[in-house]
Amino acid sequence: MNYDKPLVAGKLRRWETYLNNYRLPAWEQIPDLGLYMEQVIVLLRQYLDYLPPELKEEEYITSAAINNYVRTKIMPEPTKKRYYRIHIAYLLVICTLKQGLSIGLIRNLMPVSLTPEEVQSFYTSYAARHALSASYFVQQVRAVAGPILDHADKTPFSTEQTEELIISSAVIGGFSRLLAEKLMLLADKDLSTGGSIEKLTEKEH
Repeated sequence: MNYDKPLVAGKLRRWETYLNNYRLPAWEQIPDLGLYMEQVIVLLRQYLDYLPPELKEEEYITSAAINNYVRTKIMPEPTKKRYYRIHIAYLLVICTLKQGLSIGLIRNLMPVSLTPEEVQSFYTSYAARHALSASYFVQQVRAVAGPILDHADKTPFSTEQTEELIISSAVIGGFSRLLAEKLMLLADKDLSTGGSIEKLTEKEH
């Protein structure tokens, strides 16, 4: 495959600008009016408009998926079929985490039985971490794609080959997901029950 450098550079700069300005909605910006499922889906697609049209699935947020989240108790049940701020906040967290974790692992990560105040605190903290992660990601892409973007932010990892940028992005994405999964396996464990650490210590002795 052949890649046009000016085209790739332009797309990277456009996405960098987008991510630098993108934020999950603040808690107060999430409607608390009691929306029906169809309205929730439209709202979520507006909030989570990450992908260019050519990469979007026609129905990447569906009523079936939302019903499954409720059924498996990843999120609270709607009130008389209406979804309020709390429900939408849960859905925003779930939908963004789905890009890097399986639903099973998200279920383990999501807090349950929270008061409205606790949900607000959790969501606000999550949205802030999401923004920081986006900013860090942009910085890393700028460093790796320095020769493509013709700027001075270059590292030994930098490349001017779009194919290498694609490979690096895919490999790093895989490592990032694996790290998240491995860290989640350490929940409620210590050095005596931490599996590989314990086995390593036994081998050393």
